[in-house]
Amino acid sequence: MGKVWKQARLLLKIRRLIPFIIEFFRSHEVAFFQKAIYMLGIIGYFLFPFDLVPDWIGIFGLADDITILMLILQKMIKDAPDHLKQKYGM
Repeated sequence: MGKVWKQARLLLKIRRLIPFIIEFFRSHEVAFFQKAIYMLGIIGYFLFPFDLVPDWIGIFGLADDITILMLILQKMIKDAPDHLKQKYGM
């Protein structure tokens, strides 16, 4: 239950996440390989034709996409430099 609440709180902070993500990818402190993995993970999941739950099922199909995105963002926040975490209150 704790992970679900953490993901919900992260989703509510989406306005702060956009500048955080931009600065994360522009940061010289984050290795290029790490940036490439995150980009491929985010883009690849949405371009991959097979979902965990098909999108035509409605809200459940969208929920798995949001969950995967939130898991990737949580990992990105964990790997971000400390000054970025402090700047955006992560």
